[in-house]
Amino acid sequence: MNDSVDDKNKDISAANGDKGTVKYYKEDFWREENLKFTRPHFRLEKSARIINKLARGKELDVLDIGCGPATLSKLLDNNLHYYGIDIAIQEPAPNLIEADLLKGPIKFGDKQFDIIMAQGLFEYLGEFQSVKFAEIRQLLREDGRFVVTYMNFGHHKKQIYWPYSNVQSIPDFRASLSSYFRIERSFPVAHNWNHSSPQRRWLRAIEMPLSLNVPMVSPLLAPEYFFICSPLAEQQVRG
Repeated sequence: MNDSVDDKNKDISAANGDKGTVKYYKEDFWREENLKFTRPHFRLEKSARIINKLARGKELDVLDIGCGPATLSKLLDNNLHYYGIDIAIQEPAPNLIEADLLKGPIKFGDKQFDIIMAQGLFEYLGEFQSVKFAEIRQLLREDGRFVVTYMNFGHHKKQIYWPYSNVQSIPDFRASLSSYFRIERSFPVAHNWNHSSPQRRWLRAIEMPLSLNVPMVSPLLAPEYFFICSPLAEQQVRG
């Protein structure tokens, strides 16, 4: 992060108890970082597979929060209407909104959505996690689905990318998520001895369709998890 940039692009710092200062990186950082994801990667391809399956051929509205270069849109079936929000939109379009999610609520005009995707997002939201869960819940239609990923910091080869501001265990993330959503399913993105997605073609082909939790194995070898959720009724929200 270049500390000499103007105030618009400076990182936001926040107290994080005994853990010290947390930094939230801004537009200049993400405009460059997003370029790493212009080509589909394993988690993105599996996310598209899940969304297409949830839609079951119906004409639905999909919101991709933290969409980066909107690569997901290229992998979705034609019956799905794609919308995206990101702090650094690479190519402006009517279905994309550039917005700093830490400075204002997550919203896309007055629209609500049938499916909302947030992959590789909550590791960067720090103390804003619960607030953003609440905002996403309000954006979901009553019978909608929220698909979110979160890093497994309990992997036997734990890796923490330096910009992360929200490092917690899978059980803690799950507990926070369940204050706003009913978790219908959760399962590893993949299993890998190294803390990464599978790289070999044959292994990718095996892992792509799987949605299995393996007792004693997944907590140690799953780099990330998917959570597929539906919104809790207003009176059930515990946040």
